[in-house]
Amino acid sequence: MNQALETSTRKVILSMLKTSGPLSVQEISKQLGITEMAVRRHIHSMEKDDLLETKLVRQAMGRPTNVYTLAPKADELFPKKYMQLTLDLLDELLEDQGHEKIERLFEGRQDKLESRYQPRMLDKSLEERVAELAQIQNENGYMVDWSPTQNDTYTFSEHNCPIAQVANTFGQACQCELALFRNLLDASVERTECLAKGGNKCVYIISKK
Repeated sequence: MNQALETSTRKVILSMLKTSGPLSVQEISKQLGITEMAVRRHIHSMEKDDLLETKLVRQAMGRPTNVYTLAPKADELFPKKYMQLTLDLLDELLEDQGHEKIERLFEGRQDKLESRYQPRMLDKSLEERVAELAQIQNENGYMVDWSPTQNDTYTFSEHNCPIAQVANTFGQACQCELALFRNLLDASVERTECLAKGGNKCVYIISKK
């Protein structure tokens, strides 16, 4: 079976479990028209990826059988409209309460992130703080790389922006990120390229104050 077909069958099984609820290997095999052995191979692969949960179900006749349901991690594979909902809510807030409310909203988010991550910066040199910030941003999907240049100066690049759609519309997101970096690093931070302004990545130059 080629890779494309393997992937397609896996997606179909996930969709079946999403729409039909718990299913046994036999039920999946019957609905798909493939062998139970083939179904078990897909099930085993998805269990290794933490996409499925299994439960032993007793039957009126015969031996108990395993049924499979989607694990919480599998929910991430299905389409979401969270970003559009966020944009719609921000637009409503802007129309109803104006720019000052939006400013306070983003500043409040910045304060919470700063409180969350400041303990990770304690007792570290600037280079260690830059490395820790890169780890934090990578944990949040920003695809960061960084490197020292000269005289305690560092280049910090984000190749992805998980909130790009928000940042494209609300520049406050970018302003608060810059302020957050300055506060966490206790350093001079300047942005020289920005994804939200048409750049290929977000680039920051970091140096001692």
